[in-house]
Amino acid sequence: MPETNGLRLETLLEHVSRMNATDLHLSVGSVPLIRYNSQLRAVEGYESLRQEDTQALMESCVNEMRYATLHEQGEVDFSFSLPGYGRFRANIFRQRGSYSLSIRSLPFTIPSADKLGLPATVRTLAERKSGLVLATGPTGSGKSTTLACLIDSINTKRRCHIITIEDPIEYLHKHKMSLVNQREVGWDTRSFATALRAALREDPDVILVGEMRDPETIDVALTAAETGHLVLSTLHTQGAAKTVNRIFDAFPHDQQQQVRAQLASVLEGVVSQQLVPGEDQSLALACEVMVVNPAIRNLIREGKPYQINTILQTGGNEGQQTMDHALAALYMSKRISYEDALNRAQDAQTFTQLCSRRRA
Repeated sequence: MPETNGLRLETLLEHVSRMNATDLHLSVGSVPLIRYNSQLRAVEGYESLRQEDTQALMESCVNEMRYATLHEQGEVDFSFSLPGYGRFRANIFRQRGSYSLSIRSLPFTIPSADKLGLPATVRTLAERKSGLVLATGPTGSGKSTTLACLIDSINTKRRCHIITIEDPIEYLHKHKMSLVNQREVGWDTRSFATALRAALREDPDVILVGEMRDPETIDVALTAAETGHLVLSTLHTQGAAKTVNRIFDAFPHDQQQQVRAQLASVLEGVVSQQLVPGEDQSLALACEVMVVNPAIRNLIREGKPYQINTILQTGGNEGQQTMDHALAALYMSKRISYEDALNRAQDAQTFTQLCSRRRA
C-alpha cells in the first residue's frame, strides 16, 4: 500500500495487528484510533487527520469498482489481506464532505471452538443435516466468527457442498473434506436473496447467509431449511425470544401464521452472543443458547416466544442456557468483573440470585 502524506495504511494496520486490536478508525479532525478491549484508544505518534489525509488513505485501498460504488452510494464495504498480519474488513463512507474509514481485523486462521469459548451444545448444531441455525447479537459480538467456526467444523468432518453468501467475505475457507464456494454481495451477486435463490439450484448441503436483512431473504432461508438444507445465518437481535419475534415481525400480519409454522418446523438453535471485557484484558464470550425442542416448537407455532426464557432457565440438562447464567458463570470463574456482568444481564435480580446461589 502506498505512502500518503507521511501516513501509510499498512503501518497503521500493522499496529492494529501487533496490539491485538479489533478495529481501526480514521476520520478528519481525529488522530487514528484503535479499539482495544472494547475501548477506543489513540495511536501514539500521529496528529489529527486532515481531509486530504483520509482522501489519500481511501485511495490507497480502493480499486476502480469500489471507488465507483463509494461515489454512487456514499459508502462501500470490502475485505482485503495484508500478508503476515491478517485479513481486514473495511467500510469507507462519506461524512461532512470528507471520507472516514472503519477497518476491522480478521485473522487469517479461523479460531477453534475451544479458543472462542463456545459451549459444547453450540458445536453440536453444526452436526445437523438440515434446519436453521442462527447466531445473534449486536454488531461486533462475534457472530460471524462463531458461524465461521461451525462452517470449518463441517468442512473438516463432512463431504458436502458448502455455499457462503457474505457482505463482505470475512474468513477464507479452504477446501478440506467439503467443497466451499464463497460469494460476496455486490461483487459476485446482487443481493443475499438473489444469491440464496440461486444457491438452491447449485446442489448445496450447507448454506451460510451472512445476514437475514429483509423479509425476502428470511423467506428464502426458511424455504431452503424446509427443503433439506442446513442454513446458518445472523440477526442483530439479543436473546432467543426476541430473535423469534424479529422473524415474525418481518412479515405482514396475514402471513405470520404461515411463518410461525415454517419457523417451528425448521429452527434448530439460536446462539445469542455478547463479548465482555475480561479481567485479563481479553474479551470473554457470553452465550445464551437455545436448542429447539418440542416444547419450544409449540411455543413458536402458537406465537408465544415470550415463554421461551422459562424453558431456557430450566433446561440446563438439554444444553439450554440463558444469558444471565452465562454471565454469572464467567463472573464466578473470575474471567469478568461483577459490574461488567451486571451491566449486560437481562434481568439484574436473576443474575444477582445466580451469583449468590453459586457462592453458597
